Amino acid sequence: MLHRTVARTLVGAGAIALSLTLAPAAGAAPSLAVTTLYYDDSQAAEFKSAVAAGAQSWNSSVQNVRLVKAPAGTRAQIRVIADDGWPRATLGPVRPGGQVTVWFGRQAVNEGYNTTRIAAHELGHSLGLPDRKPGPCSSLMSGSTGGVTCTNATPNASERAAVESNYASLAATRSTAGAVVVDAP
Repeated sequence: MLHRTVARTLVGAGAIALSLTLAPAAGAAPSLAVTTLYYDDSQAAEFKSAVAAGAQSWNSSVQNVRLVKAPAGTRAQIRVIADDGWPRATLGPVRPGGQVTVWFGRQAVNEGYNTTRIAAHELGHSLGLPDRKPGPCSSLMSGSTGGVTCTNATPNASERAAVESNYASLAATRSTAGAVVVDAP
């Protein structure tokens, strides 16, 4: 009987010590796995600064995925190409090792749509978000239905939550790229 009591005490003490070791300090944020996705803007022409601003909008809004300009020699998961059509993108979510494309279409810019909103919207597709049309300006994924006066480039709470969910696990590392989403009105 004494042997069982000693064993239970040791097991209990070990569990307490382990829980104290693994528990975060009071007020400390829990550690979060972050997926880094590289974007290549070498073919984005006059839209490079808009792409950087769109990436920054996502980086400021979500915690578990980061969009980073690809250093020379690094394979990018997101390629950004300027062209004369409507903005469009391959629907993700893209994963490390995968690759999607954003076509930054000049047609929308020529019609007066905000370049930073276009970039953030198309990057949203790369992160796995579909269009939400029609929709208000407060919804980044409403795209062109927000109107040419809409300059909102910040994802709303449900858009942020969807991207956080898409990148909640690093276990899925393959690309799940799908169809090309064209953002014409």
